[in-house]
Amino acid sequence: MKPALLLFPFLISFQLFAQTTGKKYADGHGGAIFLPQGDISFADEVLDFKRGQPEAIEDACDSTSSLGLPDFKGGLAENFTSLGCGGELSLRFIDNAIINIPGPDLFVFEVGKYIETTQLYVSKEGRNWINVGAISNSVTTVDIGDSVKQGEIFHYVKLLDLKSDCKGDWPGADIDAVAAIGSGQQISISDRVLYKINEYQLLPGAKTMLDSIVMEIKLKKTSQIVIEGHTDNTGTESQNKVLSEKRAKSVKEYFTQKLMPLKVGIRTIGYGSALPVASNETKEGQNRNRRVNVILIP
Repeated sequence: MKPALLLFPFLISFQLFAQTTGKKYADGHGGAIFLPQGDISFADEVLDFKRGQPEAIEDACDSTSSLGLPDFKGGLAENFTSLGCGGELSLRFIDNAIINIPGPDLFVFEVGKYIETTQLYVSKEGRNWINVGAISNSVTTVDIGDSVKQGEIFHYVKLLDLKSDCKGDWPGADIDAVAAIGSGQQISISDRVLYKINEYQLLPGAKTMLDSIVMEIKLKKTSQIVIEGHTDNTGTESQNKVLSEKRAKSVKEYFTQKLMPLKVGIRTIGYGSALPVASNETKEGQNRNRRVNVILIP
C-alpha cells in the first residue's frame, strides 16, 4: 500500500482561489469531457491503494499517478495507476467537493483501448462508502443520484476493479485521473484563523479571510454556499457537534450581512468530530481536523 500523499500539512488555505473556469479535457478515447469547475475538478490526494492480484508491473503501480489533471501521453507505463486484478484505489478531493447534481457527477479517465469494469463508491469521511455505480465498456461517467440525496456533498471516491481483465502486465483498470463533474469549489480554513479555543465568535482578524471569500462569491456568481463546521475529538461528541454548528452559523451570519441583497442560499452543517481529515492521535492531526469548510456551488 502506498502512503497517502499529504498536500496540505497545515490546514490554512491562503492560496484560496484556483482557476475555476470551465474547460474541456481529452478523454483519452477520441472525445472530450467538459468540467464546469476546470482544473480544480480533479482528485488531489491518495487515501489508500490496495494492489490487486495479480498486480501490474512496478512502473504502473504509483498511486499518485491518478491525481490531478489527465496526463497520459501514450507510453507503456507512464502517468497512470494500474489497479491490478481486484485492486482498490481511494482518493480525496481537497480544493473542491463532489456534489450530486442532475446528470453525470463523476468521470474516470481510464487508459487503454478497452474500459475495464470498475465499481465506484463515494464517502464523506473516507470510511463509510456508498456504492454509486460502475464504469465499463465505453461508459466512463457515473451519476450518483440514484444512491444519494440531491445536493449531498462528498469528499472521497473509491474505485474497485471487478476483475474483467486480469491478463498481461497491466491487469485491472488503468486510471489516469478522476474528476467531479458535479463540483463545488471548497475552501478550508483553520479554526485558529477564525476563533479562540472552544469559542464560536469570530476573531477580528477572521474578517480579512472571510471578506476575500465574499469577493470570490460575488465574482463567481455563486448560487449556493454550504458551510461545514468540524472539530477534533477532544471533549464529548455532543459538545463538539454543538460547537461546530455554532461556528458554521457564525460564518453564515457574516456572509449573510456582506452578501445582502444578493440571493445566495446558505446552509450550515455541524459535523463535530465525525469527519476527520487526519488522525486525532497527534496534535498536528487535531489542528488539521479543527476547521471550517466553505463550499461554493455555481
